[in-house]
Parts: sequence; structure tokens; C-alpha cells
Amino acid sequence: MRKTAVIAGLLVLAAAAVPSPASASSGNSTLFQYAKDTWRSMAAMVDPGTGIPSDKVTGDLKTRAKVTSPTNIGTYLWSTLVARDLRVIASGEATARVGKVLDALERMDRDTPTGQYYNWYDPATLQLVHTWPDNGDPVSLFASSVDNGWLATALMMVRNAVPRYSARASKLVTSMNFRSYYDPAARPDAGTGLLRGGFWPQKPEGCSVESDYAGTGTTVWSTCHHYGAPAETRIGQYVGIALGQIPPQSYFGPYRTFPDNGCDFGWQDQKPVGAWKTYLGVNVWEGTYGYRGMRFVPNWGGSMFEALMPDLVVPEAKWAPKSWGRNHPVFVKAQIEHGLNEAKYGYWGFSPSNDPRGGYREYGVDPLGMDTPGYTSDEERTSTDPGYEGCRPAQPEPAAYGEGVVTPHASFLALPYARAQAMDNLAKIRKNFDAYGPGGFYDSVAVRSGAVSKWYLALDQGMVMAALGNVLTGGDLHRYFGGAGVEAKLRPVMEIEEWAVQGVPPTN
Repeated sequence: MRKTAVIAGLLVLAAAAVPSPASASSGNSTLFQYAKDTWRSMAAMVDPGTGIPSDKVTGDLKTRAKVTSPTNIGTYLWSTLVARDLRVIASGEATARVGKVLDALERMDRDTPTGQYYNWYDPATLQLVHTWPDNGDPVSLFASSVDNGWLATALMMVRNAVPRYSARASKLVTSMNFRSYYDPAARPDAGTGLLRGGFWPQKPEGCSVESDYAGTGTTVWSTCHHYGAPAETRIGQYVGIALGQIPPQSYFGPYRTFPDNGCDFGWQDQKPVGAWKTYLGVNVWEGTYGYRGMRFVPNWGGSMFEALMPDLVVPEAKWAPKSWGRNHPVFVKAQIEHGLNEAKYGYWGFSPSNDPRGGYREYGVDPLGMDTPGYTSDEERTSTDPGYEGCRPAQPEPAAYGEGVVTPHASFLALPYARAQAMDNLAKIRKNFDAYGPGGFYDSVAVRSGAVSKWYLALDQGMVMAALGNVLTGGDLHRYFGGAGVEAKLRPVMEIEEWAVQGVPPTN
């Protein structure tokens, strides 16, 4: 009887969350067309035999990469839900695609004691990748808290969005133990812990720490670094709390900025302004940085996806209206300010992406990040250093910026906070460069030379699909993620914090 009621409830949730497709009359026809084209590139990445996407595909949609990751699989799963909800594909096709992914995930090798997936697989065979296909370099098995976090979020959506596969998706996600990354002693000054970046099942070369945080009885070798800044890495924390595997208080473990504590943290990009507060018994330095009249909480490198990718899944602005809800629009405003007025590129949207010169590279706005070198917005790595009073002198401002590189996915991430500006930026990129192909916007554009990276990446196209899905359906992915008790576990923790952000009217 209880099982029947649960299934009925899921059916109601799924049916209620599937909207009518966007239409010209609603003013969303351009965004809907972007979604249709972007889905074409996501579908082109999928191996027809396994149903698993590759890491990327060429701009002509003909040649797929020979590796994939948990993140790629997660972004494809939620893109499939968006394509269904926008009626780009039929419900039956979406269900079949999701089922094929679950078949594959149930077969793929993973770390048995913790249920964590490793970072690289062959999408055609589902076998672990031990040598890099492009150059033959060895690949060590590694489980990432971030990559597994993105996959877990997609499975958490599936259990609420596809009733037929609810039980299977739930079984997979609850078997993934995120406690395996959680070091409870990482922040003794605050009274809580932090997630490590990941672990190797075998001792690697270089720095590592023996651990068994999950208490499995099996030793692994964790990364020496923790995730201590509010970047996209917080997704593993959200999932761990939502699954009841790590304490809710750990939400307050990552530094908002490093505190103003003499020169102990004088290496950070600028001197913060703030004060100590206590939430759930955890000491938190509520600091902000300044940029061109705005005050905000930075991320590590100053990039858009660090700031806003988790917001695609977790409705941060809604669940944390006095912290993330204030910060996100200011961060977007600051990215726009840099691109249009400081660097004078004529375009904006800076986030890690393919480099038009080849390879993959981090891009961002240096003064929006905590790291002193930061992620830069141009190929020349033009950076700023405002100094740190008493610890590090300020350096002269750059005379000019060079070959700025913008990535369209950054504009899509900005849609909820600066819709008109984002759509205008995308329209200009499409009009002025050879930046749009059969699968939507290519990955990046160098705006001085017009060079374009004609690739489609599962990560970046998946962010585009998620952003469009939330905007065009009123938050479908947010609803799917927040079901099954997730909102009740996360929202009460997130909503109590208040940041002294300036640049938009505060939330009352």
C-alpha cells in the first residue's frame, strides 16, 4: 500500500513538472531554439551501443572523444530530462535513454567499498581508462568528490522525474558514500570539516594522505588539498548533506573569504571586509571582496561556472536568499562590468572552456577570485593585484587587456540574473563570429581575432541545457533535485546565513 502511494506521488510530481513547450507567443522562442540545437550536440556525443556520452564531439557532430566521466554522464541525464520537458524529444525516448544509462552505470566498475565512480571510462566499452587515448600516457584510477557529486545530482533527479526508474536510480545514488571524502578535522578553528578533492585506491606519486573516512576498513589515498572556497566544488557537500552522509554543519566549513588575520592569509587576492558570525555552532568569517563599487563573496578563480553551476541543480537563490540570492546577481553584474567596461572586449562571460588556440583552459575575472594569480579573461593572462595592506603592495593596473576569450555557457548561466543582457550577449556572439553550428554555440570565441573553438563539450552543453530547462520550465531541475526530502535537509541550513553583499537591492 505504501509503495503504491509513493509511486502515485512520483507520477503526480513528474506530470506536474512537465510544462508546455516554449513558443513564440511566450517570448521564449529564441531560447527554445537554442535548447533544440544544443540537445542535438548532446545526443551526438552518445555511443549508440552503451547509451553513454563522450566527453566532447567535434563541431560537425561526427567525431566523439574516446573518454567520458561521471560528470559527463550526469549532465547528459539531466539534459535528457530537459529535452523531454521541452518536448524536444518524446517522453518514451527520454525514458529509454535514461534506462540505458542506468544499465551502463550498474555495470561499470567503481570503488566497491564506497560506491564511488572513477574519473575516466571508455564510453564505447564502459571499461576504465588506464592510458590516455590521445598520447598513451598512463591514467591512475581516481574518484573525485566533484565528478561524483554531479552524477549523484542527476540520479537524484531521475528518481523523482522518471517514476519507472525511481527505485534503480535511488539504489545507485544511496550506494555512493560521500563520507569517503569528508575530513571532520579539517577546520578545527571553525568546529567542522571539509571535503577533500578525491582519492586514489592505490598510492600515487606526489602528495597524498592515507584515509578511510567512510569507515569501510579499506585504506585509500586522499588528495592533500581540501575544498575550502565557495566554488563549484560545493556540489559534493550538498549531496553528502542531502543523503545524510555528512553533517549539515559542514555547509559552513568552506571559507566565504579567508579571514583578515594579519598576514596569515595575506596571499589571498585582496583584503576582505567582514566579521565573525556563528551558525549551528560553527564559526564563520563573513567576508566580502570589493570590485568597481560592488561587494561580493568570491570563488576560487573568478569564473562563472564556479559561481553558478551548482545553482543549476540546487535553487540557491531561493533556499539561501540572503547569501547566494544576493551574491549571484552581483557576480554576474561584475562579469559584465569586466567584459564591457574594464577590459573593453565588447562581450562578456568568462569560464573554463576549450581554448580557441587548442586544448582546455581556465578563464575567469581575476579580481572576482580568491586565488592571487586568479583565472584571467584573456590569452595573455593579464592579471590585477590590488595588494594586501601591510602584507603585499598593490601592483599597477593593466594598461590594456589582450585576446579575450568568452564562452557562451557563461551567458546561459547568467540568464536567471541578467536575462536581457545575456540574450543580447549571445545574439552578438552569434552575429559577429562563426560561433554557432548544428549543435548550438561552439565552446569559446577569442573576440579580438575571431578564432573559435569548434567543439561541443558535454560539461558545457549540459550547463546550457540545465539553464534553459530551468528558465523555460520555471525550475524543473530544481524541483526534481529537491524532492524525496532533499529540500527539507538542505534549505534550513542554507537559508539562515546572511552576506553583506552590495550591488543589488538586498532581499528582505
